Amino acid sequence: MAGKAYAVTHSDAEWRQILTPDQYDVMRAHGTEAPESCALLLEKRPGRFSCTACNQPLFASQEKFESGTGWPSFNDPIEGAVETSVDGTLGMVRTEVHCANCGSHLGHVFDDGPPPTHLRYCINGIAMNFVPD
Repeated sequence: MAGKAYAVTHSDAEWRQILTPDQYDVMRAHGTEAPESCALLLEKRPGRFSCTACNQPLFASQEKFESGTGWPSFNDPIEGAVETSVDGTLGMVRTEVHCANCGSHLGHVFDDGPPPTHLRYCINGIAMNFVPD
């Protein structure tokens, strides 16, 4: 995130006004919501999941699957919607997922998902809104 110019930018003070304290903690301070704490975990209707901070469409509902992890999981994002970077926090190396439009932290991607991609985009529900078809 650091150093890149995003289409949607705000000062830290503006992000704090736009986002709730919990959203800010996850999306701007790279926190993680508690597992099974988000209603989007159970969302099964056709539609799209979009970034809470900027409304960028991120994932189509048909890419969502039940991972058993406690966070909404997806096989693949909408093309161009997310970017990744190396996350070396917590004494491990993971691949962070952030919104390509505003740079907000969304979650992480792992290579233990089901076919066809074998990817599991493990996304904080608080970082997304759901827009039904």
